Amino acid sequence: MASPLNVFKTVTDELTDTNSVLYTAPAGFTGIVLMAQVSNTTGTAKSVTFSHLDTSESAETELVKSLEIPGNDSTSVTTGKLVIEEGDSVKAFASDNASLKIVLSLLESRNA
Repeated sequence: MASPLNVFKTVTDELTDTNSVLYTAPAGFTGIVLMAQVSNTTGTAKSVTFSHLDTSESAETELVKSLEIPGNDSTSVTTGKLVIEEGDSVKAFASDNASLKIVLSLLESRNA
């Protein structure tokens, strides 16, 4: 059976103070980030950095850098769709551990 042309996925993670890969577009697919929501589960403001990693250029580009999220609040770290080419990634880290959680809504589309 052939693999589907499009697959919707959800990625959730608790961010730490280490810059970590959240998602990498698999071989043969392009990932499209439809939504990236970060919630602060503490009562005090915390910050998040969210970036795109282009592996072919070895370049990491911050989409938001040290964006402060008020306590018990949330924000989107993308303002539109974000295309993640095959092998590229999105990464994130928080100002400290156990304070921020992220949800990514993705569409993986098979490359022609």
